[in-house]
Amino acid sequence: MLHLIKLSVGTEDIEGLASWQARRVAQFGRAFHRTRMTPRRREELLNGGSIYWIIKGYVRARQRLLDIEAAVDENGRPCNLLILNAELVRTVPRAHRAFQGWRYLAPEDAAPDLDSIPGGLAEMPPEMAAELHELGLL
Repeated sequence: MLHLIKLSVGTEDIEGLASWQARRVAQFGRAFHRTRMTPRRREELLNGGSIYWIIKGYVRARQRLLDIEAAVDENGRPCNLLILNAELVRTVPRAHRAFQGWRYLAPEDAAPDLDSIPGGLAEMPPEMAAELHELGLL
């Protein structure tokens, strides 16, 4: 299994990402992300992998990768569609620098799901959880 990590450009919070994707589902009938680059490690990604979203400098959510399809964009250029499960799963916020495109992410480097952590972390403000994680307290 292998994951992807990607900056959610222009998104202020998880609700903004969810809203953007809901519009895409309403328009196209499914959640997806368009990318010019073709992931070469397709089989590993589709063996339980997710795309982890960086929002405002922190990994905050993930979505399960369902498929990768070749496509053509509105300008006739080849691209790929990363077909996603519509459910956004909140993760323990983890600081991450910005970069262009997407990167592979090893499972051991992925942020854990927020609801998998005991002790009410899911109710904690995201910035506080991220700071406690950076201090090694979570």
